[in-house]
This record gives sequence, structure tokens and C-alpha cells, in this order.
Amino acid sequence: MKTSMTVPISVFAFLVALKAGAILPAHAGHAHHEPAQASSESSAPAQRHAADAPLREGMARIHTALDELRHYEMGHMPQPLAIEQVAAIKSAIDSVFATCKLEPEADAALHGMLVPLLDGVQAFKSNPADTSSVAAMRQAIADYPRLFDDPNWPLHPGVGAEHEH
Repeated sequence: MKTSMTVPISVFAFLVALKAGAILPAHAGHAHHEPAQASSESSAPAQRHAADAPLREGMARIHTALDELRHYEMGHMPQPLAIEQVAAIKSAIDSVFATCKLEPEADAALHGMLVPLLDGVQAFKSNPADTSSVAAMRQAIADYPRLFDDPNWPLHPGVGAEHEH
């Protein structure tokens, strides 16, 4: 499968503006409100945000791809397969942006994770040999189980996450 590794300048400019907080992409079905803090660095909500079906599905795809990329980080996966996994992450992010419908506070928390995740995807595409971008992608979504109530993700990611070789 051949995937394009280039990003149009307009998309890159959009992502830069998005990360800077200048704009938030419109999701179908809900408006955006500029939060005081939209990053995963903000404190956890008193109650975790509900995760709708598109978010759960997209995050499951991201989780699976990142789990597979552990093999690449350890040198057990060829680069073309790693590139396919990163393309799957990008596809899942695009799907989440296009289909999830969240309350403004939950949406802001999600943006605080997906923007750095997109940065990691871009870093990987720029230099697939640098596996630190995979770790950055994993870190970008580390707060997901703490911020969102998703039965597919354990609240404590270390539980059941052992991976032996």
C-alpha cells in the first residue's frame, strides 16, 4: 500500500494555528468554545468525560497501532510496516475529528491530546528512523483513560499492558 508522506502547506498552517490555539477545527454537530486550558496538562475532570462511539473506535485504532509500533521501537518491525501503522493513526485522528460529537469541555481535552499526537505523526513522517516520535505519540494520549470514560481503555495503563518478547 502506497501512502503519501507530504502535507499540503494549507494543512500544515492549519495544524500550526490549531496547536497555537488560534483556531479549533469544526466538528460536525457541535460548536467550540475556547477553554482556559485545552491541554492534557490541565487537571482531570471530577468525573471523566463520556466517550462517544466514534471517539472510542478511533482511539481503539490509535491504541492498537501504537501497540504494534512497540515492535518497531525494538527493531522487530520493518520501516514500511511502521509507516503503515502511523498512517493508520493519522486515519483514526481524521475520523475522530470528522465524526465525534463531544461537549465543549470534553472536546477541548480531546484537542489537547490529538494536536500533540498529530505532531508526533508529522515527526515520524519526517524521520521514520527516529523512534522518539513514537514515544511522543504514546505520551500525547497517555491521559486519555484519565480524562475519558472508555471501557476499552484501563484507567491505569500499566495494568494488562505488559508486552513480552
